[in-house]
Amino acid sequence: MMTDKHYYGRLKGRVALVFGGGSSEPGWSNGKAAAVLYAREGATVAVVDIDLDAARETCRILQEEGLSGLALQADVTCESQVAEAVNKTLVRYGQIDVLHNNVGITRMGLLPDLELADWQKVIDTNLTSVFLTCKHVIPSMLERGGGSIVNISSLASIQINNYPYAPYFASKAGLNQLTRALAVQYAADNIRVNAVLPGVINTPLVYRQISGQFENQEAMIAARNAASPMGRMGEAWDVAYAALFLASDESRYITGVCIPVDGGKSCAGR
Repeated sequence: MMTDKHYYGRLKGRVALVFGGGSSEPGWSNGKAAAVLYAREGATVAVVDIDLDAARETCRILQEEGLSGLALQADVTCESQVAEAVNKTLVRYGQIDVLHNNVGITRMGLLPDLELADWQKVIDTNLTSVFLTCKHVIPSMLERGGGSIVNISSLASIQINNYPYAPYFASKAGLNQLTRALAVQYAADNIRVNAVLPGVINTPLVYRQISGQFENQEAMIAARNAASPMGRMGEAWDVAYAALFLASDESRYITGVCIPVDGGKSCAGR
C-alpha cells in the first residue's frame, strides 16, 4: 500500500461515489485504490461493489485510517440496484461530487465461439452500467451546479492486443465515445466527464480473467512486463492518481479526454 505520500485535501468537502470500489481478490484493484485515495484526499466515499464484503473491506481500510466510507452492494447491470445505491448515498451525504465508474469484465474466446449471452454480459457490465450510473447521478450534479465523472476504460479501447476478447474491445471503445459525448453535452453545466485508459496493470483481476491465456502465471507476468516500454506493469495506484487528478479541481478545464496510463505502450504501438 502506498502510504508514504503527502496528501493535500484535493477533494476536501466532496462526496465520491465509486462503483467497483472493492477487489475481486486480495490485493489492490483500480477501484479499491481510487476509493482509498479519494478518501485520503478529503472526500467522503461511498464504495459500491457487487460483493458487499469487498466494499466493506475497502471501508474497513478507510476506517482504520480515520476516514469515512459507506459500503453498498449493487449489480451495475441492474438499474434498480444502481438507483438504490445512488439514492442511499444522497440520503446519507446529501450530494455526489465525483462519480467513479470502475466496473469491468472480460469474456475470452474467438467471436464464433462466443455466445450472445457472453457478448451481452460484457456490454452490459462495461458500457450499459455507465449509462445507468450517469443517468441516476447527473440530475443531482445538475442541482448542485457541477461535478466530475471519471470512467475507467482501457488501452484496449484504442489499441488491439493479442487477447481474444472482442466484446471487451467494443465495450471499452464505446465507453470512450460515451465519455466524449457526455463531456460536450454537460460542459456548460460544469459537469466534467473524462476517462482513464489503463494499459498493463498488475491487479487481482488479471490473474482471474487473463492468466488462462498463458502457460502459467509466471509467463503472463513476464509477457505483460515486456509489453510495456518501461519493462514493468503498472499498479492500481498509478490508475488511481490519474483518476484523482481528473476528479479534482486541478483538471477544472479538462473534459472529454481519454488519458492512457500505460508506461508508453500506446506510443510504442505494441
